[in-house]
Parts: sequence; C-alpha cells; structure tokens
Amino acid sequence: DLENVRVGVVQMAPVWLKREATIEKMISYIEDAAAKECHLVTFSEALLPGYPFWIEKTNGAKFNSKVQKEMHSWYMKEAVQIEAGHLDPLCRLAKEKGIFIVAGIIERPLDRGGHSLYCSLVTINDQGEIVNVHRKLQPTYEERLSWSPGDGFGLKVQQLGQFTLGG
Repeated sequence: DLENVRVGVVQMAPVWLKREATIEKMISYIEDAAAKECHLVTFSEALLPGYPFWIEKTNGAKFNSKVQKEMHSWYMKEAVQIEAGHLDPLCRLAKEKGIFIVAGIIERPLDRGGHSLYCSLVTINDQGEIVNVHRKLQPTYEERLSWSPGDGFGLKVQQLGQFTLGG
C-alpha cells in the first residue's frame, strides 16, 4: 500500500469542442505526470470537450434560436460516449503507466437514450478500468440549458493504496 500519494493537478484549456484533439492533449499531460511518478492525475470540470460558455455570450435561452440549435448539436456530437470507446485511449494509458486518472467530461450516455448531456467526473483506475462515473447533481445557471441533472448513483469512493479517493 502507498504511504504517500503524488498527485498531478492539470489546469489546461481543451481544444474546444474537439474531443479527439483534447484527448491527445490530455495524453501528453498524463505522460508527464507519470514521468514525475504521480499516482493520480486530475483534470477539471467539463474539460472534455469543453465548457458551454457560448450560452452566456449568445442569448442562450432564446427560443427556437438557430445559433443555439447548431451549437448544441455540435456539442452533443463532440460529447463523450463511454460505451462507444471514446475514453479507451485514456484507459490504455492509465494501465500502461499505472496511474489513476480523474477527468471532467461532458457525457452523452447511450443508456439514457443518447439525447441528454451530463457534466460527469470519470475515474479510471491504474488497471485502465473506468471504476466510476459521477454525474453532476445540479447544473447551475446557464449550465441548465445544456446539461441534465445527475443522480446520486456516482457518489462512490475508490481505494488508492491506503487512501480513499472521491470527487
């Protein structure tokens, strides 16, 4: 068991609304954290594929807006579908480097029909397994125009050596 945990905290900008390019960028940070002997590397909320800041800047609540429909459609296209294997490159790297990864994603789960987006926190263990997906319980302010409310199902912890990891 680990007596100490070295944590890499990543503050990076996504390649906004480009899932694959953002994953490639994340990989470089994970490799760097692993080279520095981190046991865990964390990424911010909504990093993959990015925060929906256009809503605030473009009258997001306007009814039947062509701009909002187009932006939301693109956002959904670039959101993460775990079932489709979008996070497989991160899972492979976690296993290869023996590192836990915690990442904020915009999730479009197929088991919910594939029509809702969730601001989710994904935990990948050092064996490359997705061991938890926590969906934000209550999106705030403009986020409610894009993200669905989550539930308590993902409020779980994981063991990292002798430490308890939650988010």
